[in-house]
Amino acid sequence: MKARMLAGLIRRRGRLSKWLHGAHMLAFLPALTLAGFWIGGEMALIAIALGLPALYALSSDGTTGPLDPDRPLPDLVDGAAASDLADQMLARAGSSNLATACFMLEAEGLDSIRRRVGDDTVQDLRNMLLRRLRALMRRGDCAARIGDSRYLVLLSPSLRLDLEALLTLADRMQRALEEPVESDVGTHYLSVAIGFCGSSRLPGTPDGAQFVEAAQTALAEALSNSPSAIRAWSDSMRAERRARKSLLAEVERALAKGQIQPWFQPQLCTSTGRISGVEALARWLHPERGIVPPMEFLNALEESGQLDRLSEVMLQHSLTALRGWDATGIEIPRVSVNFSDVELRSPQLVERIKWELDRFNLPASRLGVEVLETVIAESPEGVVAKNITGLSRLGCQVDLDDFGTGHASITALRRFTVHRLKIDRSFVTRVDRDEEQRRMLAAVLGLADRLGLETVAEGVESVSEHALLAQLGCDHVQGFGIARPMPPDQLATWARAHAERVHAAQQIGRSAG
Repeated sequence: MKARMLAGLIRRRGRLSKWLHGAHMLAFLPALTLAGFWIGGEMALIAIALGLPALYALSSDGTTGPLDPDRPLPDLVDGAAASDLADQMLARAGSSNLATACFMLEAEGLDSIRRRVGDDTVQDLRNMLLRRLRALMRRGDCAARIGDSRYLVLLSPSLRLDLEALLTLADRMQRALEEPVESDVGTHYLSVAIGFCGSSRLPGTPDGAQFVEAAQTALAEALSNSPSAIRAWSDSMRAERRARKSLLAEVERALAKGQIQPWFQPQLCTSTGRISGVEALARWLHPERGIVPPMEFLNALEESGQLDRLSEVMLQHSLTALRGWDATGIEIPRVSVNFSDVELRSPQLVERIKWELDRFNLPASRLGVEVLETVIAESPEGVVAKNITGLSRLGCQVDLDDFGTGHASITALRRFTVHRLKIDRSFVTRVDRDEEQRRMLAAVLGLADRLGLETVAEGVESVSEHALLAQLGCDHVQGFGIARPMPPDQLATWARAHAERVHAAQQIGRSAG
């Protein structure tokens, strides 16, 4: 009989949980105790005293612990703990027929601040952001950091958590976190991207891991759009997320199998018309999809931490191509390879490039190193600066890529020993038709001339743009109007034909003279 009663008690655990954990349970304790004493005497009273704690433990639904509002949440939690917290919040919401929501926030800009002023200031900023976030929370909500710059927010169960309410809350959090921050080294400005998911938007009965993943998917969508973007999770994002994961795995295999290789786009000297160099550009030669443009896979390589491996592949193939052109008598003075800030932070970069040049028996002057202007603007000191200076001292030519889109100062240009400015295509487009565009370009070229730097104009699309750039004093030009990127053998064919055209033009000029 007692066994059947205990089994029934366990089956009714959910209902007991709600009753036993409510404040109204306290009102019944005196009556329950008195009834037990009158009905069963002292033995019944003892049984009640011993049984209530057991019933309370038996009815526990796991919602106590880290989400107990009277127990502070740790400042930093890992992925497993985040999923556990989300599980508990979902359980609370489900037992009350209410809704909850999960927010993921990413503070953009902490890396650049760390490179400028160090880790201590960044850690103070992380703590300050968490304090601001928790100041917005209600009792029962929880907020914690789950990475270097990422934060998790879980809302306590509530009756009204529709899309409009969640968007309003996301906007409030974003505005609070993006307020400028004063520190001992100056004022810091951050942008915050937010992705969120309401529990009512997920189909079925999701667990905590799925809840957190949905918010992370929405955050990834926000980060891919623009700074300070806010995105709500939708079911269509699930398919996009799967496709993204598939691309990540596929691009890693492609890199290992040698499917990602450099193609080369020629640069011409505006004075002589001859090839002054080539730029190595990554291309994915997919066995089924054909040529995959870099915008589709470079971000995937960055997410998977494979950019340094891509740099090695590009450098080795580029130096191999250069040796091959030399062997066939094709004059290509230099090959330029792009280096991201990830590769430029490697302490072994200079030694690795020196070793590769020695292995191919090539002087350092045959290798150009292209560095984005934003990298120089954000890294005036530290490993990046030492690497760029070391490569310049080694004899490599340093090109400042996409000049005009960042905020590199003239002092930074001199400190890093830059040899050439690569003028961004936004300054070149319509330069032959737009007077204002022409004045802006002339100002950039004048600055480079005063600093003693050569210039390369990117994105040249027409003969008239080419001619005008030469008239304005731009030293080199590059773009589809001259030639598209090509594999090494096609470039060799194009270079021979171009050399013949230049030679023929010179002969005509001499005859006319």
